[in-house]
Amino acid sequence: MNAVTAPVILLLATRNAHKVGEIRAILGGGFRCLTLDDFPGAPEVVEDASTFAGNATKKAVELARWISSSPLTPHAPRITPADFVLADDSGLEVDALAGAPGVHSARFAALDASTPGNSHDVGNNAKLLRLLAEVPLEKRTARFRCVLALTPGISESVANASPVCYADEFEMQTQLFEGACAGHIQFAPGGKGGFGYDPLFVPDGFAQSFAELGEDVKNRLSHRGKALEGLKRYFASTLRCGR
Repeated sequence: MNAVTAPVILLLATRNAHKVGEIRAILGGGFRCLTLDDFPGAPEVVEDASTFAGNATKKAVELARWISSSPLTPHAPRITPADFVLADDSGLEVDALAGAPGVHSARFAALDASTPGNSHDVGNNAKLLRLLAEVPLEKRTARFRCVLALTPGISESVANASPVCYADEFEMQTQLFEGACAGHIQFAPGGKGGFGYDPLFVPDGFAQSFAELGEDVKNRLSHRGKALEGLKRYFASTLRCGR
């Protein structure tokens, strides 16, 4: 991205401050990241797909469609045809639980009470440890997985299309980037850093959890870091070709 004089503007389809901080730190210079906090009228997207790719794509497409079809408030940042929506769906897959919590990672504990919205990290971690209580170390293998969906904020073909065509047009133009990090679930939380399941997840080749390894190491190893590296390579390639 060194040859880029103007930053690529990404609207991150999230209000999660931890996730936003990670994405900004990993992307570094060359990108300007807005969030849903900059667009208070943005719709809440129901993440009801069965895969990370499905949820990420749905969030990116619905937000891009909203930007293109709705007038922005005067204080909201202006989205131009050169900008993109970036949506992330990620979670933890535990082999002993047949891949759970998976797409339900953020609301794992809340599923028990059938309550809407995400659960607190403490509740999610407690449920995971309870379900794995009798599982030995060698069978506690797991991985974090992330899928990013990158959708143009608007394009000429979409701008000239009828509203009913917006979703299909945006989905056709969406690029996906995936990353995974393998490891195992330890028996008790360790560390004060990170968020989510970080205190329980120990990546392969390390004896410390993500919450203990520190931001720099985690961002280099993590599922989100690997997906974002793919995104950066994509932009480096397309910008060299004169996107």
